[in-house]
Amino acid sequence: MLLLVYVDDILVTGSDDKAILSCIHELKQQFAIKDLGIEAQHSSKGIHLTQTKYLLDLLSKVNMINAKPCATPMVTTPPLSKQDSDSFDNPHFFRSVVGALQYATLTRSEIVFAVNKISQFMHEPTVNQWGAAKRILRYLCGTLHHGLLIKANSSATIHAHSDADWAGSIDDRRSTSGFCVYLGSNLVSWCAKKQTTISRSSTEAEYRSLAYTTTEIMWL
Repeated sequence: MLLLVYVDDILVTGSDDKAILSCIHELKQQFAIKDLGIEAQHSSKGIHLTQTKYLLDLLSKVNMINAKPCATPMVTTPPLSKQDSDSFDNPHFFRSVVGALQYATLTRSEIVFAVNKISQFMHEPTVNQWGAAKRILRYLCGTLHHGLLIKANSSATIHAHSDADWAGSIDDRRSTSGFCVYLGSNLVSWCAKKQTTISRSSTEAEYRSLAYTTTEIMWL
């Protein structure tokens, strides 16, 4: 059995299920811990990481377990803004749901951009922004078993892709950077992040995103 501790995160794995459960039980006797719910399924292709139970719990929390699925996690028009509609009447609940969606991005890289967009309105969310959050939840409702496949046989070559919109925020005209980094054919790092400065052209927005991606590659 292997026990990996990184700051306040713990990973327990091994070939003996009883020993793993016993270890978790002993830890719970001494500390307040929570199972974060990432499932790992082994196959001849590799390891498939999913968060099916976590997503089901989240959908149940927001009363959307039987919601109608949609094909994409977001729409681009009309763009979200600080004053796009009336204020949402439960900002604390909005923040809770967005925080849960941020954790879901650990195995769902395709929702990172959409979650980043709604996370920009945590202070005073609107009805439209809550609608955008619900669309992500509807998308997840139809893709519960999607996840991240770590292939068994893959090269150790790193390659990456970066992109950026230009002045995507109509509130402050800042752009959003995005990247994905692969180790061989395995996706190992991904991110969508609003740039800290205003880019004066699409080219400037792109090279800022490229610089951010390069920093991530150097760290890896």
